[in-house]
Amino acid sequence: MEDCILKMEHITKVFGSFVANDDISLELNKGEVLTLLGENGAGKSTLMNVLSGLYHPTSGKIYIDGQLCTINSPADAAKLGIGMVHQHFMLIDAMTVFQNIILGMSETGKGKRLFIREKQLRKDIAALSEKYGLDVDFDANIPQISVGAQQRVEILKALWRGANILILDEPTAVLTDQETEGLFSIIRKLTGEGKSVIFISHKLREVIQISDRIMVLRHGKCVGSIDSGEVDEQSLANTMVGRQLVQNQYEKSSERDQILLDMKHIHYNSASKHNGLRDITLAVHKGEIFGIAGVDGNGQSELAQIVTGLIAPDSGSLSVHGKEIGVFSPKLFIENGISHVPEDRNRMGLVGDMTIKENLIMKNKAKDRFTKYKGWGLNKKIIEANAQRLMKKYDIRCTSSEQTAQQLSGGNQQKVILARELEAEPKLLVAAHPTRGLDIGATTYIHDQMISARDQGCAILLISADIAEILLMSDRIAVLYEGSVMGIYDGKNPPIEEISLAMAGRKQGDAAGA
Repeated sequence: MEDCILKMEHITKVFGSFVANDDISLELNKGEVLTLLGENGAGKSTLMNVLSGLYHPTSGKIYIDGQLCTINSPADAAKLGIGMVHQHFMLIDAMTVFQNIILGMSETGKGKRLFIREKQLRKDIAALSEKYGLDVDFDANIPQISVGAQQRVEILKALWRGANILILDEPTAVLTDQETEGLFSIIRKLTGEGKSVIFISHKLREVIQISDRIMVLRHGKCVGSIDSGEVDEQSLANTMVGRQLVQNQYEKSSERDQILLDMKHIHYNSASKHNGLRDITLAVHKGEIFGIAGVDGNGQSELAQIVTGLIAPDSGSLSVHGKEIGVFSPKLFIENGISHVPEDRNRMGLVGDMTIKENLIMKNKAKDRFTKYKGWGLNKKIIEANAQRLMKKYDIRCTSSEQTAQQLSGGNQQKVILARELEAEPKLLVAAHPTRGLDIGATTYIHDQMISARDQGCAILLISADIAEILLMSDRIAVLYEGSVMGIYDGKNPPIEEISLAMAGRKQGDAAGA
């Protein structure tokens, strides 16, 4: 891998007074996987948005195959063989997979006769799909396919446009372990063909597994470039955060006092294996973290929506603080002291066009502390002071409180949600994938905050596809499989093998493959 195909020299990108990238230089070789590693807000996505033409650098130069290039738009980047798969996919839901792949190709050489070459285009794209193992249904609409398949569509779209340099921004954040292995197989095929990949991730084990080199960013600067074979997870974590990072081991709570959430024989859309619930009976107590383990798509989303009043069960009963709920509405659940960290921060957790400070008071704007006189007129000084306090407390990295939520990195968006929900001092916190997309430092901080809330008496229903997170945090653990509870386990000495079998729909003693 001696052939350098990309050089970024002394790249600086400034937004107002905020320096997102500070004199960063980067080299990428042919057939190489280079990982950009760093905390949320370290400048990784900004640097790649410069390379892909979404941002113009304040200063610095970019060379492709030794030639100085000016990249003013994503179209310019595509012509130079640069393709980027963003963390939040840029696909059009109303269109089919095939239509998304060929969208916007009328200005390219391949697309000038697009309206009479569809059959040939499908054949050519199918051959490319087969070559790299990018299996997708060309005729399905985007909402009909899994997240992993949507990612394959984005990769196929970039390759079809001639990408030799593929940028993958947090590509495993929403993938199952099996889908991640499938993605890594695709990456290896691509690099084996001489294509190069820039990989952005927070998952240290995956970074070491897939990378040739690792470049660490901190506060917008490059602090090191390391061969993956020369590091372990601990040393990478320390380099990333700039200090010795110790993995916490939390004391487990054995308190089983007051029941704050009581679900009995809950059924919802029972005919569906992946979007339904069948006979769910469980209770969450004051001062405990109750973890829900399982592979995504086994009823976890529906469970979270029922417990926060977004949908109503078909049958069964749900009680909060001993009072049975008759009408399911988010407002009623909020008034009963239930906070919610939703699984989709963009669609359910934030209003993208609103500022950080507005999102931070979104559920509390009617309270007297944020208004001028008995609920009338917003008190802008108090709202700003609240934002400044929470931005500091939760390490929300931004240019100012006036920045809109959609302009933040995924990790900082999640911090805004967590700040708002935890500051409400809930009696019950429903946390669905609360650390998805967060770096190790932020993840540790959020875990600390959840443990602190638990120790102050908050009941927490933790839903996560990350079994390590479930085992680390949970006082009790339930496993969901195809909408049913496979078992409930003590979190102090959890039977890991039994839990793993339950996640696959089997119980200990079952014959292999049964």
